[in-house]
This record gives sequence, C-alpha cells and structure tokens, in this order.
Amino acid sequence: MLIRHLRRFACALAMTALPLSAAQADTFVFTAIPDEDETKLIERFQGVADYLAEELDVEVRYVPVKSYAAAVTAFRNNQVQLAWFGGLSGVQARRLVPGSEALAQGAEDESFQTYFIAHSSTGLEASDELPAAIRDRTFTFGSKGSTSGRLMPEFFLRESFGEAPEDIFARVGYSGNHTRTLRLVEAGTYEVGALNFAVWEKELADGNIDTNAVKVIWRTPGYPDYQWTVRGDVDERFGEGFKERVRTALLALDDPQLLASFPREAFIPADNDDYEPIRKVAEEIGILQ
Repeated sequence: MLIRHLRRFACALAMTALPLSAAQADTFVFTAIPDEDETKLIERFQGVADYLAEELDVEVRYVPVKSYAAAVTAFRNNQVQLAWFGGLSGVQARRLVPGSEALAQGAEDESFQTYFIAHSSTGLEASDELPAAIRDRTFTFGSKGSTSGRLMPEFFLRESFGEAPEDIFARVGYSGNHTRTLRLVEAGTYEVGALNFAVWEKELADGNIDTNAVKVIWRTPGYPDYQWTVRGDVDERFGEGFKERVRTALLALDDPQLLASFPREAFIPADNDDYEPIRKVAEEIGILQ
C-alpha cells in the first residue's frame, strides 16, 4: 500500500513539474463514462488505477470527465488510452479511432438490461410487457449518450408504441446519470424513468431506495453494454505487447471489493463484433449517422 501511495505521489509531482504532453509520455491514462455520482466513480476507478499500475509496471492515472461525450472526445484526442465505455459510447469511440479494440466486458454485460421504474403515485405495476399506461406520463432518460439510459430504452419505446418518445410522453427529460434518474423518479419529479439495472440492484442491496415511493415496472430484453476499450496505438507508445498485457490484467482482476463497486462478478473477453447490435440500433434511430 505504501508503494502505491509513493507511486501516486511521484506521479502527481511529475504532472505539476512538466508540460502536459511530456508529463503524460510515460503515464497510461484512462477514463470512464460518468454514469453514476462522481464520488462513487473516483473511489472505484482509483482502485482500478492502483491495480493496473501494479500489473503493468507503468504509471496509471484515472481522469474523470463530466459527460459521455467528453469521454469519447478524450479517447479520440489521445488524452486517454483506455476507457470504460457503455455500448454506444464504445461504438462511437472506436469509429473515431481506427484500430481501437474492445478488450473486456463485465460478465453481466453480455446480456445487460434497462429497468423502467415508476413513482408509486402513478399506480403502475410490474408487467411482463412495457405498460401502455406509461403514455402521457412525464419520463426521464439518463444521459443522452447512455446505452442503458437512453439508446435501448428509446429503441424499446419506439418498438412498442411506433412513435418517438416526445410523442409518447407529456414531458421528456435527461437526468445525466443513472443515480440521478433513480432519485428524480423516487422524488416524483418524473413519473417514469429508465436506468441501468445494475445501479438499481446495487442501490437496493445497499438500502438506498425507498421502495414505497418507486418500483420497477418493466425489465427489457438483454443486450450488450459496458466494455473496456483501448486505443490501437498503445503498443507504439508503451512497448510491444502492451495491449495484450492490458487485456490480461483486466481479465485477471478478481478483487471482490473492486468488482462489487462496478458492480460485476468478473470481467470476460470482448471484441468489437460483440457491439454490432448496438451500432445497428443507434443507426436505426438516428443517433449514429
């Protein structure tokens, strides 16, 4: 632990003493889409940074970003070399950086789900089908760039109603992240919302949901979602075989506490072809041109 703290302190000193481009020359930098509260993300990904630094024997730094689009932009501009993306943001990033690859996904990400939730005042109950009675309610997505918080919910809404969300609901909002979606519906600010099932299940297990105020009313079919994506040029910068070392390190991550913070049971192999369904849906509804 002391070695890790000394490594991070030395890295911080180097970053203040050198120009940005020079300071980053030997530092492997990664980011993640801001799908939850920032404090939770910093705790989670600092743990990942420490782990990767030990496994890869290089300085590793996690850089938080304010939006999904900012994560994609940082990856495109080589400000970060690795990112924890959602399905859609990963597709977007890999289109912008030829040669980039999906390396690993959570075991749960092979068949991810969105939960549609409703405030108790609506009287809506759990159903095996998307309830027709959500029409004319107020509704919030998560971030506009979210797979589980926007892309796939919109796809299933269009599939069920044959209309755009703005024509289905009285008002449509975008909360910015899954935790915020949960809180807005729980408070009754929006009557219905769509969020990442893993966030709901973790918050429920932690006792952070008022189940008298909000409930799950529908669970979507499964689809591929989150993944670690790396730039294709990392071997040129960090040495031959570095990309495969990153892949191996991610797949070997087995710290129960760190995995639980995602939350994921394990990381498993992934590749770009796994996300073809996401690309096709995004093009179908006009998010990808």
